Amino acid sequence: MAATPPEPGSSEPAGGEGPGKAGPPEQPPVPPPPPGRPATPPEPGRPPVAAAGDADEITRLHERIAALEAVPRKKEHHRWRTSGAAVLIVITSLLSLLSVLAVWTSDFVGNTDRYVQTMAPLATDADIQQAVTNRVTTVVLDQIDVNALVKQLSDAAAEQGVPQNAANLINNLSAPIKSGLTQLVSTAVNKVVTSEQFATLWVEANRAIHTALDKALTGKGGGAVVIENNQVSIDIAPIVAKVKDELVNAGLGPAAKIPDVHTNFVVFSSKDVGKVKTYFRLLEIMGAWLPIITVLIGACAVFLAVNRRRALIGAAVGVALAMLLLGIVLTVFRAFYLDHLPPGANQAAAGTLYDTLIRFMRATVRAVGAVAVVTAAGAFLIGPSRPAVAVRTAWRRIIGSLRGALYSLGMKLGPVGPFVHRFKGWIGAAILLVAAVILATWSYPTWAVVLWITFFVALAFAIREFLDTGPGGDRTPPPPAPGAPPAAHA
Repeated sequence: MAATPPEPGSSEPAGGEGPGKAGPPEQPPVPPPPPGRPATPPEPGRPPVAAAGDADEITRLHERIAALEAVPRKKEHHRWRTSGAAVLIVITSLLSLLSVLAVWTSDFVGNTDRYVQTMAPLATDADIQQAVTNRVTTVVLDQIDVNALVKQLSDAAAEQGVPQNAANLINNLSAPIKSGLTQLVSTAVNKVVTSEQFATLWVEANRAIHTALDKALTGKGGGAVVIENNQVSIDIAPIVAKVKDELVNAGLGPAAKIPDVHTNFVVFSSKDVGKVKTYFRLLEIMGAWLPIITVLIGACAVFLAVNRRRALIGAAVGVALAMLLLGIVLTVFRAFYLDHLPPGANQAAAGTLYDTLIRFMRATVRAVGAVAVVTAAGAFLIGPSRPAVAVRTAWRRIIGSLRGALYSLGMKLGPVGPFVHRFKGWIGAAILLVAAVILATWSYPTWAVVLWITFFVALAFAIREFLDTGPGGDRTPPPPAPGAPPAAHA
């Protein structure tokens, strides 16, 4: 009998019946996918076949899991670094405030020439002249016995045969004579105080008393500036002596009998003078080292931080806030100083004297604050924020447009361009180093000096960017000018 074909859907083989039904035909083996290509899913009804790269994939998964498990430990490490950097930034800010005080104490109080240079202009200040005039006039009048002078005039009149009534009249003129004598002495003192001789006396006196001022603030030396009854005072005896000579030359003979008077011109009066002396002595000792220590601690804070650029911004902002605080303290202390002057002291003269004494300290506060603000701005502009990127992009476009315009006029930089491109980072570091050395060696830089140094640093970086023509040098095509059609390429 002929074999009949199997019915559709039958699982029997086409070769007819046999002793047993055969299973499904064997499928050819599926080759593994090439390395790096994912395995294709198996067809329905076919068991999955292991790919050759599964072992590598499993290994990568294990590594990824291990990395994820290690994240909390890494975050903990970062947390400690961030906390440590924050503490060092706070210490840096506080030490920067003390550094300004220490430098002023060590340099200003310890430098006679700078002190004299600072105090010399006060000789022509109207408030100082008026205060000295009033003080010297009072001292001179205290040394002249008006009653004895009137009696001397009455006796002289009697000896010359003046009637007794006239002699008695002279005895009754003590008040008008005292008023006239006061006017005479005041005129003589004012003549001395407003003359060039007084300016010379003032400079010489301040040079002589500088050592004593050092004693008053640091406890060393001795001289015309003394601390008595919690007061810091300046001896004005040389001025009194000059006034005595002027009165004698004016015809007032009794003025020659005025003894050498050592009277004091009070600069500061407070029950806390002893404490201030101790603090100034300590600051003078630290003046040479405290700024260096402050810079080193700030550098450690930046180095320890996870994000060093943000740490630099934080340290700069902290120093700027410290300088702002110190400026406010100096202003508030001025009012405190004026409130603790002795009764009858000239408030205007005392205020002028205070402003003169701390002038260089205020200049230092403004300069350090300006350096901190510039540093924070620079650190911000090199960051990844959108405004910083926009500023840098605009900067490069402007310089690129200028370079392209000069290229069109035939300018060639030759090997300079590739050299600058290769050592661009080192050139930038050298620019910043030179600026830092100039600022550090400048004697009492002002905020204007800081701004000028910043301007020249920015100019130097602009020149560096202009000279950087890329690794290809002049063969590198310059950027097209704004609005120009793109160049055709071969």
